[in-house]
Amino acid sequence: MTVAALLSAQDVSVLVIERNAGTSNSPKAISVDDESLRTYAAAGLVDEILPIIVPGTGTRYYGADGAPVFHARAEVPFRLGYPFKNPFAQPDLERVLLEGLQARANVTIQFGAELTSVDSREDGVRATYRVASEEFEVEARFLIGADGGRSTVRSALGISMVGRSHPEPWLVIDVLDDPHQNRYGMHHGDPIRPHVIVPGLDGRCRYEFLIYDGEGAAGEEPSFELIRELVAPYRDISPEQVERAVIYKFHGLIATEWSKGSSFLIGDAAHMMPPFAGQGLNSGIRDAANLSWKIAAVLRGESPKEILDTYQAERFQHSWQTIKLSEKLGRVVMTTSPRLARFRDRAVRKALETESGRDFFEYMKYRPSAKFTDGLVAQGEHDGIGRQLGQPRAFNASTRTIELLDTFLGDGWALFRVDMAQDAWPADLVELSTAAGIPSFDVPLAEIFPRSEHGSTLIDVDTQLISEFAPFAGHFVLVRPDHVVAAVWRASEHASVLDHLRTWWTATRDAAVFADSDAH
Repeated sequence: MTVAALLSAQDVSVLVIERNAGTSNSPKAISVDDESLRTYAAAGLVDEILPIIVPGTGTRYYGADGAPVFHARAEVPFRLGYPFKNPFAQPDLERVLLEGLQARANVTIQFGAELTSVDSREDGVRATYRVASEEFEVEARFLIGADGGRSTVRSALGISMVGRSHPEPWLVIDVLDDPHQNRYGMHHGDPIRPHVIVPGLDGRCRYEFLIYDGEGAAGEEPSFELIRELVAPYRDISPEQVERAVIYKFHGLIATEWSKGSSFLIGDAAHMMPPFAGQGLNSGIRDAANLSWKIAAVLRGESPKEILDTYQAERFQHSWQTIKLSEKLGRVVMTTSPRLARFRDRAVRKALETESGRDFFEYMKYRPSAKFTDGLVAQGEHDGIGRQLGQPRAFNASTRTIELLDTFLGDGWALFRVDMAQDAWPADLVELSTAAGIPSFDVPLAEIFPRSEHGSTLIDVDTQLISEFAPFAGHFVLVRPDHVVAAVWRASEHASVLDHLRTWWTATRDAAVFADSDAH
C-alpha cells in the first residue's frame, strides 16, 4: 500500500492484488521512523498517519543490573521534519493507507486475489490471479512484489535468498491497558531473560521475551500462564487484555536479485531481518521510496529505463548491513551469558565517559551509513553526495511563506546554489534545469535577503537551513525526488558534471520513445 500510495501520488495507475480478504487486525510492525514519515508526506498521507503514532524519542538500553546504560536518539532532532522513532499499531496504519488509496481514482485494490503466474519481460509483465474460482489476466508495464517473506513473486521469478535463520524463539505479546507512558522503546539486556518493551498509543504496549526450551516453540500458541509470568514485573494482566501473543523465530535473509525483467521485489520479499534495530518495516519503506519515483519517471518518459538498474545497487548493501546490525544487537544486547553481559555494560559505560563514545552510542553511529556510492549519483569528492538532505524550515522569498523544505521542492528533482547569490546563474545550467523541469533555489548562508534572477531564494528562519547547507557552501547541489543528494559541484566543474547529468533525463534528449503515465 505504501508503494501504491507513492506511485498514485505521481499519477501512475496502480492495481493492488492482495491474497487476504482485507487488512490485518494483528499488530506486527511497531515503529515508524522520521525518514518513513517523510516518505508518507511525499505520498500525501502523513497528516492522516500522525494521529496514530506516539512521537518517539528513540531507545533506552538497560544493563544486566536493570539500570539504564544509554539512550539512543537523533543527533539532530527533527532534522527530517518529523519525530525520530515513533511507536504505532500496524492495523491502524493499514486502515489509514487503505482509506487513502480507496479515495484515489487511479488505484484499484483487489482483495481475496491469489497471484497464480508471472511472465516478466523487459517490455512489460503479464500476470494471472484468481478470485474465488474465477481467473483474471492483467498486463502492466511493471510489477512490484511487496508480498512478504514467503513471496509468491520472488518464487515465480526464481530468485533465491541468502543468510540465516535464528533458532532462538521469542514470545511477542501485544497488550492493552498498559501503564507504560514512555515515548521510547526499552531494551533490557538482562541475561536471565532478555526482553524489549515498546509502549504505544492509548495504553497499547509491545513486550518481547526470549523464551527457553520447554516454554514454547515457534508457531505454537503460548499459554496465558507464561504470558502472565513474564509481564508480572511490570503489570497485572487478564486474558482480555492480551491483543496478540505469538512465538516467532527471526530471519536474517536477503534476495540475491531484486528484479527480473520488469518485476521488482521490495520489503520482506527482498530482505528479512531480526527486530532489534526496529528497521524491518522502515527498510521496506526505503525500498518503496527509492523505486517508486524511478518507475514514475520512466512511465512519464522523463528518464530512461536504465535508471531502474540503480534500485538494487542503491538499496542492497544498506539492507544487508542493517540485517547484520540487527543480528549483532540481538547477540550483544540480548545475550544470555552473564559474563558477556557484565563485560558489555562495563565497556559501554567506560566508552560513555568520552565524547566520541557518547556520540557513538547515544547518536547511534553504529548504524550502517545510508550513503549511496553506486547508482544514480554523480562521482565526486564531496561527502554529501549520496546522502539524504535534511528538511529544515525555510522562508521562500517568492511565495512569502514559511514551510518545511519539501513543501517548496515538490515531488521531483531540485537544484540549489549555495551561498553564491553574487554570481549569475550559468546559462547552460539554466537551460538544463528548465528542459528537465527542475526548480532552482538560492540558499544564502549569511543573514541577507538577496535578489534571485533565476528560481527562488530560501531564507533561514531557525538556524537549521544554514546548518544543513553549510557543508555545500560555494557549490551547486542537485537533489533527487527521494531527497538524496545526486551531485555537488563548483562552477568550474560544470562541463563534465552537466554532460553526466544529461544522461539521467530523457527530457534533455528524446522523450517520445517512452510510455505515458496511464500505464499500470
